[in-house]
Amino acid sequence: MTAATPIPRWEARADLLVVGTGVAGLTAALRAHALGLRVLVVTKAAAEDGNTRWAQGGVAVVLPGEHDEGDSVDRHIADTLVAGAGLCDEDAVRAIIADGPAAVTRLRELGAEFDRGASGGLARTREGGHTAFRVVHAGGDATGAEVERALLAATRDGRVPVLENHVAVQALKTPLGAVAGLHVLDPDGVPGVLTASAVLLATGGLGQLYQATSNPEVATGDGLALALRAGAPVADVEFVQFHPTVLYTGQGARGRCPLVTEAVRGEGAVLVDATGARVMAGVHPLADLAPRDVVSAAITRHMALGRGGIDDHVLLDATHLDAATFRTRFPTVYAACLAAGVDPVVEPIPVAPAAHFACGGVVSDVDGRTPVAGLYAAGEVASTGLHGANRLASNSLLEGLVVGTRAAEAVAADLAAGRLADPRSAVVTSLPVAPVAERDSVQRVMSRYAAIGREAEGLAVVGSVLDVSAVDRVLASRELVEDAALTLVSRALIAAASAREESRGCHVRTDFPEKDAAWARSQWVRLTPSGQPVLGALTALRGAA
Repeated sequence: MTAATPIPRWEARADLLVVGTGVAGLTAALRAHALGLRVLVVTKAAAEDGNTRWAQGGVAVVLPGEHDEGDSVDRHIADTLVAGAGLCDEDAVRAIIADGPAAVTRLRELGAEFDRGASGGLARTREGGHTAFRVVHAGGDATGAEVERALLAATRDGRVPVLENHVAVQALKTPLGAVAGLHVLDPDGVPGVLTASAVLLATGGLGQLYQATSNPEVATGDGLALALRAGAPVADVEFVQFHPTVLYTGQGARGRCPLVTEAVRGEGAVLVDATGARVMAGVHPLADLAPRDVVSAAITRHMALGRGGIDDHVLLDATHLDAATFRTRFPTVYAACLAAGVDPVVEPIPVAPAAHFACGGVVSDVDGRTPVAGLYAAGEVASTGLHGANRLASNSLLEGLVVGTRAAEAVAADLAAGRLADPRSAVVTSLPVAPVAERDSVQRVMSRYAAIGREAEGLAVVGSVLDVSAVDRVLASRELVEDAALTLVSRALIAAASAREESRGCHVRTDFPEKDAAWARSQWVRLTPSGQPVLGALTALRGAA
C-alpha cells in the first residue's frame, strides 16, 4: 500500500465519535446518547480491553454523609494540590473534585456496586497522598473491573454502538482546520472514514513506552499522537508517574506487570529491604503513604545504593493481615502473588516501580474542549490541570467520570450553538506517512534514560536512537499506527524533559536534583509543519481550549 491509496473504502456518520472504551469514553458516550446525540464509540481492540478494568484501588471521593470526621471536598482538593507539586490548575482541581460525588452517584445508578463496611455504608480506604479514608472500592481490589462492567452493560442496554477492532489513524479536518471525523482501519487493514461534528479522544495513556508497566498492551499513546498531528498541543508529557509497588517477577520483566495496589499500604503494609529496614523511614511525613512520586523515587534510591543486599526490588510486608482478610480485601493481588510463587500472608511481596500513569496529555479544559475546534479529550489522554506534576491516587477514575460527562455536555452545547463544523466538509486525504522506530528499541532506551532519574546526556541518547532508527512508513496497520505513536510521543516527552532543568513530581533530573521556582509552570509541545516537536510555555492556552 502507498500513500496514494484511495480513501475511503467505506464510510459512516455520527454527531460524536468517541475513541476509547475506558471510563471516560463510555461515560461520555452514555451522556451524549441521553442528550439525543448520534454517538459511535470506536476502539482498536475489544470493548473490554481498555485500561479501566486494571484499576485496583478505587475512586477518591468525599460523599455526603459517608466520610471521615473532618474530611471534606476542600480537603480532597488540598491533597490533590500538594500531590501535583505546584503545577495543578487550582480552578480545574476544584471543578472536577466538586463534581465527584454526583458522578459517583450517577455511576451507582447505572448499577455499579461498591463494597460496604460493617455499618452498611460504603467501605473506604486510604491511599498515597490522602489525609483521610476517602477511596471507595469494589470487589476488594477490582474497582476498575466493576466500573467497566457497569458502563459496558449500560452501553449495551442503551444500544450505544461500539465499533470494535478499528484503529483511529488520523483526524479528518475541514478546509478551515476543524476536526470533523476520523480515518480508521478495520481488522484487515482496510481503510475507511467516520465523519462527525465532534471527536472525543478517550484513548488512555502511554505505558507501553517502557519495558515494564502496569498498563495493558493497548496503552501506546495513540490519542496523543493523533491530537499532535491534528494541530493540538500536549502539556506536561514529561511527567510520567511510576507506581511504586508493581509485583517484581524477576529481571527482564516486560509488558504489563501485576499491580499491588497502594491500598495494601493503606491497610498497614510497609516497605522494607531484605534486612527488614523501613524504606520510607524519615523520607516523608506520610511515610509509606506519601505521594506516589515520593515513594517511587525513594525505592529507586534505595535500590541504587544496594541497601539490604538487593538492587532490583524491595519488599512490601503485609504479613500483619491474616489470610481471610487479605483474600477478601485484595483478591486480585492475592491471586497474582500466588501465581508468582509468593504467599503474601506469610512472606513479604517483592515489588519495584513501573510505568503507571501519564500526568499530562492533550491540552483541554474541564469540559474536554481542546484548542482545535471539534476535538475534545477526556481521561488519561487529556491534560485538564487536575494532576500537575504527579497524580493523587484514585483521582483517575473520578476524572474519567466527571470530565467524560462534562465533555458530552460540551459537545451537545457546541453543536446546538452552531460552533462545530459540518462533517460533510471534511477533507479526505491519503493514509498518513510518519516516522516509525522499532518498538523494542524505543522501550529499551526510554526505560534506560527517560524513566525515574533522567539527565541531559541520557535524554540526548534517546533522541539520537530515535533519529537513527525511525523510518518513514505509511500507517497502514494497527501495529504501524501504534509504533508511530510511540515514536512521536517519545520525541515529545524527551523534548519536554530535556528543557525542564529541575526535579519536580514525577520528573526527576539527576543533573538538576532540586525544584526550581522558575519552573513552576507547565510547558506545551506542538508539532512544526515538518512534524518536529516545538516547546512553549502553557499560560492562557488551556483557557483558550
